[in-house]
Amino acid sequence: MEYEHGGDIYSRPVALDYSANINPLGLPEGVKKALLQGLEEGVFSVYPDSRCSGLRGALGAYYQVPADWILCGNGAADLIFGLAEALRPGRALLPAPTFLEYGKALERVGCRTDSMFLKEEEGFVPNMGEFCRRIESGAYDLVFFCNPNNPTGISVSREELLRAARACERAGTFLAVDECFLEFLEDGKERSLIPSLGDLPGVMVFGAFTKMYAMAGLRLGYCLCSEEALLEKMFRQRQPWAVSGPAQAAGTAALQEKEYRRKSRRLIGREREYLAGALKGLGFRVYPSQANYLFFKDEGKRPERWLYEALLSRGILIRSCGNYPGLDGSFYRICVKGREENERLIREIGRLGAE
Repeated sequence: MEYEHGGDIYSRPVALDYSANINPLGLPEGVKKALLQGLEEGVFSVYPDSRCSGLRGALGAYYQVPADWILCGNGAADLIFGLAEALRPGRALLPAPTFLEYGKALERVGCRTDSMFLKEEEGFVPNMGEFCRRIESGAYDLVFFCNPNNPTGISVSREELLRAARACERAGTFLAVDECFLEFLEDGKERSLIPSLGDLPGVMVFGAFTKMYAMAGLRLGYCLCSEEALLEKMFRQRQPWAVSGPAQAAGTAALQEKEYRRKSRRLIGREREYLAGALKGLGFRVYPSQANYLFFKDEGKRPERWLYEALLSRGILIRSCGNYPGLDGSFYRICVKGREENERLIREIGRLGAE
């Protein structure tokens, strides 16, 4: 299967990138100032703090957990691969479709991977009862769960995740929960598993600055787990300077951007609704998303990936979802941008449909 991800603007000319789920507001002003200040103070000229002490302290205050429960990395993917390397699981369970890097990380360590396929007829909503039954079979060393899921944008409640966490606890299975898009939800804090980590040593939660703060190029992620020995193992198995000084300064500043986060959620909610309505009006099946992206299907009789190829020829990149397990080339994902860009996208899709 072809490996493909969003944000690949380098291998072809792209004027408008809808494939990467990045905040359309761009880098927060406070982060820009922190980077410029770091440049003046010589942050770019010295080795970074390998422990990310200041950033971990800021994250601990933000989430109200001990800093020792936090490990920072070169994006969330760095830590996902690090967890797989540290645990070396023999068999793992993944919902499907979901973020492809889980499978890649497990494949790298020789882990057998089983998929729990989310059903199209059920709107790709996770069946948590079935998920827990699969876990309680005792067959799995590690389970990944993405909340909200990528590419579908569907989120589950903290109560449902706690149910899965308890099932993992009984089965002796480690649970990894990816919350990288959860900050885009108005009720994201209520859905997060982070407040429960003190009672769940066999659970790790991943987060990132990439999406909410439009910092994809800086590569900055983190994970939280109350099992400090596991975090130390992940830290010691990698190269010592995984997170640059500028990235640490940017992340610390980003956590202070409360108004930016509020504006982002308001914008995303409004524009997601606009895009969903417009796509439905053009005949696509749009699945209800709670994240900063939309997942939809072309139910017509056109060739697979036709929309991806046709828009790319016009300089617009969207995510074709045909390489996700459980999907084919009739499924697509787009991020949510500002109104002007969104109107341009809808106009182009409308023109293509009329041809």
